[in-house]
Amino acid sequence: MSLPRSRERADANEAAEIFSKLEGEIRNVVSRGDTASQAPRGNDNELAASDIGSILQRVSGTSAQEIEKLIGELQILRDMLQREAARVEREVVGYAALLQNARGSITAISESLSVWQTERGDRSRISA
Repeated sequence: MSLPRSRERADANEAAEIFSKLEGEIRNVVSRGDTASQAPRGNDNELAASDIGSILQRVSGTSAQEIEKLIGELQILRDMLQREAARVEREVVGYAALLQNARGSITAISESLSVWQTERGDRSRISA
């Protein structure tokens, strides 16, 4: 159980780093806009929009890749759980059959002992 938790922590740390980088890049874009001259120029706005767009594409691309990776891992786990469920079901059926055979054997032994005990009781009465 420690391996998945450490992996979750690593994934969370990686996501935090990505969002931290995104935040830093957005701040850089915004600060460039603040330090520009007071008269807004069309090129600067387009450049800032393009920068933000490319940043968001990188982040969303990374997020989409992470989601696809997690979906793949969940599918692998689902398949493993289905195989384990089938194995456990086979084991339970095997134990049920074994239990039924044991009950049959106990019944047969019990009947044999009762017949033997009855015969032994009849012999003790005859000799007395």
